[in-house]
Amino acid sequence: MFNSKILVLFLSVLFLQVSNAQDLMSERIRKISDKKRSIYFKGGIFHSTNNVSGAVLKSIRHGYQPANGYERLVFDFDSATTPRVYGYKSEKNKKIFIDFFNTTIGNGIGSFGNSKYVDKVEFYPVGDESLSTEVILKSDYSIDIFYLTNPGRLVIDIKN
Repeated sequence: MFNSKILVLFLSVLFLQVSNAQDLMSERIRKISDKKRSIYFKGGIFHSTNNVSGAVLKSIRHGYQPANGYERLVFDFDSATTPRVYGYKSEKNKKIFIDFFNTTIGNGIGSFGNSKYVDKVEFYPVGDESLSTEVILKSDYSIDIFYLTNPGRLVIDIKN
């Protein structure tokens, strides 16, 4: 009798955790374009297939474009193209999660400053080869994401 109660408790905890997991099958997966498309989205997965090894994130900058109604966030790299990127824009958490593969963070990245739509940007080096980034937004905004080359830049346009 005691063992069956423990089993029921264990299974209920297990199923509770499973029900709170992210359902990636229902998410739309977007491939990052090499040009601005002005297709804004509120949530989902995005990725690029670029394969640069040993990229360094040199700086992150931002600027509000009142005429266009968006704030542009730019990640600058020391390579000609951006590294491989995998990211997720969460509607619920008001965050953009970005993983840069084969990338390290440079010494020159300082304070982010004041932003209209971004609360803060946090970096988490993962081992010697990857860099995870969290862009914490002030509210639930839409984003358009693309990359530019020579030099490599990942661009995120954020609008209300």
